[in-house]
This record gives sequence, structure tokens and C-alpha cells, in this order.
Amino acid sequence: MIDIFYNGKFVGEIELENSQSFVDSLRERRRIGEFPAEMSIRFDEEREAIFITTETGRVLRPLIVVKNGKSLCTEEHLVAVAKGALSWNDLLKQGVIEYIDAAEEENSLIAMNPEGITPEKTHLEIDPTAMLGLVTSLVPFANHDQSARLARGSKTQKQALGLYAANYLCRLDTDVSVLHYPQKPIARSFVYDSVDFYPAGQNMVVAILPYEGYNMEDAIVMNKASVERGLGRSTYLRPYTSIELHYAGGLSDEIGPISKDVSGYRTEKAYRFLEDDGIVYPEAKLGGNDVVVGKTSPPKFLSEMGEISIKARKENSTIIRQEEQGTIDDVFVTIDTEGNKIIQVRTRDTRFPELGDKFSTSHGQKGVLGALVPEEDMPFTSAGMRPDILFNPHAIPSRMTVGYLIELLAGKIGCMKGKIIDATPFTKLSIEELEKELLSLGFSPDGKETLYHGITGKPLEAKIYVGNMYYLKLKYMVANKIHARASGKVTLLTRQPVEGRSKGGALRLGEMEQEALVAHGASLLLKERFDSDKVVLLVCSDCGSIGVRDKIHKRELCPICGQNSKMNPIEVSYAFKLLLEELISLHIFPHLILKNKFSY
Repeated sequence: MIDIFYNGKFVGEIELENSQSFVDSLRERRRIGEFPAEMSIRFDEEREAIFITTETGRVLRPLIVVKNGKSLCTEEHLVAVAKGALSWNDLLKQGVIEYIDAAEEENSLIAMNPEGITPEKTHLEIDPTAMLGLVTSLVPFANHDQSARLARGSKTQKQALGLYAANYLCRLDTDVSVLHYPQKPIARSFVYDSVDFYPAGQNMVVAILPYEGYNMEDAIVMNKASVERGLGRSTYLRPYTSIELHYAGGLSDEIGPISKDVSGYRTEKAYRFLEDDGIVYPEAKLGGNDVVVGKTSPPKFLSEMGEISIKARKENSTIIRQEEQGTIDDVFVTIDTEGNKIIQVRTRDTRFPELGDKFSTSHGQKGVLGALVPEEDMPFTSAGMRPDILFNPHAIPSRMTVGYLIELLAGKIGCMKGKIIDATPFTKLSIEELEKELLSLGFSPDGKETLYHGITGKPLEAKIYVGNMYYLKLKYMVANKIHARASGKVTLLTRQPVEGRSKGGALRLGEMEQEALVAHGASLLLKERFDSDKVVLLVCSDCGSIGVRDKIHKRELCPICGQNSKMNPIEVSYAFKLLLEELISLHIFPHLILKNKFSY
């Protein structure tokens, strides 16, 4: 007997010989509309069970139904659809198209194209591109790429800078960028023109060759003159918000100029951009820790009131983040539903491509900018054309992104002919056709050209593959990541530096880094690195317990041996001292055994 489950619950069973006809009849009744179109029917022969599902959260995709080796979508249907006499819903009602999920797909044999239909096939793809998602179907010549690279390439398309919204000037979005000169790709999938996309990339001239080792390990070398002309330029936008809150007892925050008697007053320089209302003026150029909105808050606790006079207020201004800078783009003043005044300030910062900025193609060939080379040092063709990007040839063979190479060819032809090249995945476009077109344009059919050395002017021995490629500038910019510090905040418990760039934290030298320094024998460097929480402990030379320094009577004594014992000052980490004190709190009394460091 075959068990039948509906949405995971057992509902009945059927004899094995009748099971297939039962499943077929269910599917037929779904196609004519007796059952929901979203219902999934799966016959699992291994488990001897039929699973019927109507639950939400399943990804469904449309396929053309094939019966007895013939597609139900005939030429008459296609003509009617083209004329507008037949709609998508009509095809669904007629049972020509049906939606199936991943589970039911296990019972299906799907033909990629009408020529591939055989008697065993159950479905036909509407178009081979339909099996890809929206983002992946945008990749030019995706069928020539490895699947793992396609997944990475699709991910980078989501991270590309472009025009994220047409009304960005009215919006206050966190951590967004706008590309200055976005372009549509020259070689592109038909999906690109079917959906209204804002472009998110630029067409660049790419030559595949190494350059002095600056494009090793996926790095790219970029033409400095191209960058100066606007290539890869973007604006980074960040909002800052300040709310004038009202507290119990008639107390409230105050947004306005800051007087010097306020507790926590910053330097006068920090407030230099504020106007009479305590808000920064538009187009002011601010740096890290400069005040954007001046705000004071009432003392929150009685202890605070005791320390300072009741009239005194605390400084609570909104400041530009450390290590960031920006020009005030716009200021918005409004109130929330509770009547609290809200000040929202948007800053902008123009970003030019710099060393460490991340770039990518839709084929998953991502890398950081390794060098900005002056135009006069870049290799050039016989026509005097200098590439925008030099891409390392070592990134191609192991990754098998042949689509990258074909896009370079297609982009080159599109540029020279001034037309858009259809680069939809699974199209019948042959490489031979592209080679013929290149030949007719006066280029070598293999896409290679003789390049001349930018410094010596001598022709390079090897012919270099040159073409046009759609490159994406990604949101990961070195200006948002760069971080360093000397001294700064420490945590209260361990007295070690805080972590995190946003808090102005330090860079942790962990166990593995420490072991690397030990292997080098760099003992003094190790000592210096590990004294961020250095503390001097008094240790009794007789019993090894931690001593006490009595500053009032100016004496040092051991809690066990008394005043007569000799106390030795030793340098330890504060974290170690904390451990000893925690052990003492657990009634475990640690004794430190001291030795002369010169005796072995």
C-alpha cells in the first residue's frame, strides 16, 4: 500500500497498482481548475508515499505541459498570444501551462527546447532562461559559465552601485551610494530590457594581461586618467538623526547652541559649523567628531544631580562618525507622533576609485583595485587606445568563466558597430559569427591585438585579448573599512581596549599572531604588544600571596605574613590580576612563586 499525506498529515492509503493513475488523475483535475493551481503532487516511490502540498513558502515555476511526446503549446497558441487574443491566465486555465515546485519536479522530465521532446518527457521549458532567477538571467552568456561562479556573480550584482532609487534626494537611507555615470551594458540579456532597471555599472575597455604584479590574486589595475574622467565615481550618503525627547517631571532635551557650562562640553572647534538654532548649515564640510546637531539632556539620575548643580545639563550632541567626513547635503526638521522634534541631516561624500575598492563582473570575477597607473604608463594599441582595466589572465583557466571572454568579444563588436548585442543565456549566438563580424570590422577574429609597452614603447611579444566589458563597482569601499588607532577607550572589566571600528576600538593581536611572533623570536615586540592592560602587582617573596600597598601610611604589607615580609613589584596583565581575584572569591587562594629571571 502507498501512504497519502496532505500538508504533512496522513490522510489515507492506496494500492500500489492504482497509485500512478491516482497521481495522474489528480494532476489532470488540477490542470482543468478543480484543484488549486499552486497544489503540488509528488509520488515518492522510495518512501512508498504520495505527498500533496498546498502550504505557503514554496517556490513555484511555470512549465509547458507535454503529453505523449507533444507540447500542448501549439503554433496557434503562440499566434494568439502575439495578437493579444490569449493571455497567461487563459493558458493556465486551458492546462497548457502549470506551476510546479521543487518536490514535484522530482517526478518530471523537462525538455530544454522543443527539439529535445521525447515520449518520456513530461514538461517543456517556456524558455531555457526561465530556469534561472531574475538576477542570474541578467548575466550575459551565463550558459558558458560554471554554476558556482554564476551564484557569486549574481550576488555581486546585488551589491553593485547604481541609482538605487530615483527619489534618493528625498530619502534618508543608511549606508547607500549613488554611481555618478551609470550605463546600460552593451552586451545584455533580453531580460534587462523587459524589466525597468536602473543601471548599476559601466562599460570599460579591458585588456587581459598582468601588470608588474599589481593585479595578482584577482586584483585589477586601472587607468588613472579614466578615473579622473569620472570612471567608477560615486557619492556615499549617510543620515544622522537627533530627537528632542520629553521626560517625566517636565524635563526635556534641548536642541540649540551649546554653552560652555554644560557637562561634557567638547572643544569650541567641534561646534564651529552650528547656526543659532544648534543645527549645522547645508554645504558645510565636516570631519570626524564634528557636531552636526547640538543637543543637551537633563541629568537622568539623582547621583548626577548630587555631583553637579540641578540646573546643569549634559552634552548629548550628534557627531560625525570617527574616521568619516562629509558635506551636509540636506537638513530635514519635523516632529513625530508624540510631538518630539526630529532633526535629520544627510551627509554626502564623493568617492573616487582608490586602492582597495572592490570591483566585479556579473561572471563572479571580483577583485580589488591594486594600482592606479598614469595613462602614459598604460600599454596601448596601434590605434592609440589605452584600456581602462588590466585583468590578470590567471583568473580565467581554473574558474572556467568562458562567458567573460565571450562578453569581451561581443562588447567589442557592439562598441564598433554602435548596437546592442543580444547576450541572453542559451541563445543560438555562435562564436564563429562573432569572429566573422570582428574580421569584417578590421580586427583579428580571435579578439587579440598587438599592444605596446607603456614605458618602453616596444610591442609586447604576445598578442593581448582586448574587449569591452560591463564592470560593477561594489559597495565595499576601503574608505568605509580603513581603521587604525594608537590609544583610546578601554573596557571597564578587563581594562583592555574595546573592539570594533565604530567604537574606535583597537586591533586584536590574538593567539595565532602571538605564536607567529614567538616563532620569530621577537620577544621584546611581544612584550610591547601585550602590555595594553599592564598592571604592577606586589607579591610576597615568602608566601607568594598578593600584597597590599597602604598609601596613607606609606607601607607595603602581605595579608598573611604581615609587614615584615619583603614585597616584590611584578608586571602582569590586568586580566590575570582579575582572574586571581575571581579565584579568591571562589575560596581558592593562588600563590605566585617568584624566581630570579637571570637564574636557570
